[in-house]
Amino acid sequence: MPKLKTNKAAKKRIRVSKHGKLLHGRPGRRHLLSVKTAKRKRHLRKKSVFAAPDVWKVKKLLCLA
Repeated sequence: MPKLKTNKAAKKRIRVSKHGKLLHGRPGRRHLLSVKTAKRKRHLRKKSVFAAPDVWKVKKLLCLA
């Protein structure tokens, strides 16, 4: 059976934390930043954890499952 290939686009956007959780950047931080408040932009800096139903799909893309 051939080796599984990692999805490179997903690999660049997703990080695995120390405890095995999958983290991704929050959407809404690319453009139109002048209309967003400083508080909103500050909270968008933090990484977000994937929702439980999506974890298995993402693990499949990263060849972790």
